[in-house]
Formats: sequence, C-alpha cells, structure tokens
Amino acid sequence: MDAGIGLLAAAAAVRRLRPDADLVLSSDPDGMPWGPRTPQDLTTRALTVAEAAVAHRPDALIVACNTASVHALPALRARLEPDLPVIGTVPAIKPAAAGGGPVVVWATPATTGSPYQRRLIEEFAAGARVVEVPCPGLSDAVECADEAAIGRTVAAAAERTPGEASAVVLGCTHYELVAERIRAALRRPGQPPIALHGTADAVAAQALRRLGKRPAPEAPAEGTLTVLLSGHEAALPAAALAYEEGRLLQAVGPACREAVPER
Repeated sequence: MDAGIGLLAAAAAVRRLRPDADLVLSSDPDGMPWGPRTPQDLTTRALTVAEAAVAHRPDALIVACNTASVHALPALRARLEPDLPVIGTVPAIKPAAAGGGPVVVWATPATTGSPYQRRLIEEFAAGARVVEVPCPGLSDAVECADEAAIGRTVAAAAERTPGEASAVVLGCTHYELVAERIRAALRRPGQPPIALHGTADAVAAQALRRLGKRPAPEAPAEGTLTVLLSGHEAALPAAALAYEEGRLLQAVGPACREAVPER
C-alpha cells in the first residue's frame, strides 16, 4: 500500500523473489498527496487503503511509503496485527552509514527534519555525518512520470548534495523508481559512484521472513495481480508503465477469484 505508485518498487521486489506470489496493490489517488496532510488525516486515509487490501485476505501488508510509516504504522499495526503482519518502510540509514559517511538522505519536505527521521539518524548513523536534503516536487514528478520535472527536481537535489558524500539514502519509495536518473545526476568525474540505498529489496525480504517463506526466484511465474485505486479494482495507472517495475508487474496475470467477504 501507498498513496500512489511508490509501491511499485517493493511490489516488483516481491515479484522477483516470489514469481508465484499473488499481489494486491492498494493506493489512494483520490487522496494524494499524503505528505501535506495532518498526521491524523493521513492515518485515516492509510487505514482506509489498508482495509481495501485486507478485504482480499492477504498474508501480509507492506506499507510501501515512508510518510505513512512515519505517521500511520502504529495505528495500522494496532488495527491489523497479530492476524496480519504489517511491514513498514524505514530509510536505509544504518547500511548507508556503515561505510563511515558522509551520508545524505534525500526525502520529501514532510519527512526531512522530522523527529522520526532525526531519531533514525541518531540511532543508526553510528557517528557518521548525515546531511538531510529535501526534494520538493520529486515524488509528484515521479507519480506523474513527468520526465522534464523529474530531471529538474533530481538536478536540484543533486546540487544540494555535498560532493564528498559516500552514500545517498532514498528516503521516499517513489525515488527508487528513478534510481538510475539519480545515480547519473550524482556522477562525479574521476571519482567512484555514490552508493544509493533504497528499501524495496529489504522490505520484500522482511515480508517473506515474517511469513516464514523463502525466496524462490525460480518458481513458476504464476502469481496474479490485483490493483485497487481508492478501493476500486482497476488497471495499473498509465504512469506506472513508464517504469521498469510497472512493466514487470503488468506482465503478471490478473486475479480471477470469487468475491470474498470483508473481515
């Protein structure tokens, strides 16, 4: 679940680990963006999006959104666990800081400087210097697959990224969809590439661990796909197909199941 197509990266990561998994993608295009909303309003919308997915009786729920994980994760877990494991998304500050820094965290303006992110830095940065870089407009540009806006916002964030940085944490799931654009913008002549740290692979692996399942990338590609847009079944949004992850998921067969009663 996510407000928009930021969930594609985690869903594609699950798909690569378990081609036989049935996937339900639940998002909230009617309520986007979530970032400017109050924590209470965001939590209400996140619970609604989660309940739409729960009606399809999933084995686990991945909250593939940093902002929702910041504000709504406790409420989601209180509502759904222990019956349904809920896996949140935490910026990969700890592995990024393992190299000693300096580390840069790209995030939305709502997350940058938040007490939540500051606590993560204090807890996991291991003394490395961490610079927070807000990226206004980048998640919106990715959501719309606006190539020109993506180029402008990535370039602006790259200009604010210290040249001595050794790693960049992608603190918004949308950013992982344009990781190669970001990597190219951060390329420094004569210097090694800056390491990018996303969350999709780690979140997918954690979901499987919570379910006691092993990765099986060689499994037959028999999984299905259900897309819920503000609670209604639909096709993947056109913008999703601008990204490799969206095209991978589009190749998954649609779910053909009888209606199931809500929990």
